[in-house]
Amino acid sequence: SEEFGCVLTFQGTEQIQAEEGKLRKRMHSDGFTARYDFSHILYRDSCMEAVISQAVKFSYSDSNILIHGETGTGKELFAQSIHNSSRRRKGPFVAINCAALPENLLESELFGYVEGAFTGASRGGKMGFFEIAHKGTIFLDEIGDMPLPLQTKLLRVLQERELMRIGGSKPVKLDIRVIASTNKDLREEIKGGRFREDLFYRLNVVPIALKPLRERREDIPLLAEEFCRAYSKKYGKSVLLSPDGMDLLIEYHWPGNIRELQHTIEKAVILAEKNVIRASD
Repeated sequence: SEEFGCVLTFQGTEQIQAEEGKLRKRMHSDGFTARYDFSHILYRDSCMEAVISQAVKFSYSDSNILIHGETGTGKELFAQSIHNSSRRRKGPFVAINCAALPENLLESELFGYVEGAFTGASRGGKMGFFEIAHKGTIFLDEIGDMPLPLQTKLLRVLQERELMRIGGSKPVKLDIRVIASTNKDLREEIKGGRFREDLFYRLNVVPIALKPLRERREDIPLLAEEFCRAYSKKYGKSVLLSPDGMDLLIEYHWPGNIRELQHTIEKAVILAEKNVIRASD
């Protein structure tokens, strides 16, 4: 007769939780961090002061937040600041641009997949960004560009606080805070059938609206001087903005907002042959 035996290895829940904590800490140190807080937001505009005050209060809750603003208005800066003021500040901050990836890649990046879920799937499967953001914050940038099938899947995540990996059969529990942003009018997107109304109301629990730079012109000199100092230091120069150069910056309508101003100042500093940037430059 043959004898069969087996070896069983047991681990206590404390050890499993400790290992999970080490894994998430390693992920946190691998780049899923928020570098900015509210002290990094420069402004003189009184309306901006009110928006920041409101955002600080919102940061103490776990409610979903929808930030609306044109491209370049600093939506991710606000999202990072909210995370760093929240009780989740020691957890991961995971940002993903919903407009930057095709639908199939966006789905696997967000929700992950199990081994063998599709051709080319990594051995052992892959953890999605929602799982990586466990105990922290996930920032869904340009949510208005998310395809409708993924909107349906996201709605389930928001309702149940759990997800199913692609090809998986077991739900994964999540403890996350969701911050989304858009430069689109989502109510118009809803009318056009491009955005789910129920998802909009799930995300828009706490709305934050950021004004374009052309509507907060008194902030332009403050931002321009700060960018000028920063890029002078970066490129080993000592460059200042002349009064006529500053007047030109204040008059311009800045369709690309703060990001366009930043890039304009960087280019001017690089090209500056003298230590003063004039309107003619």
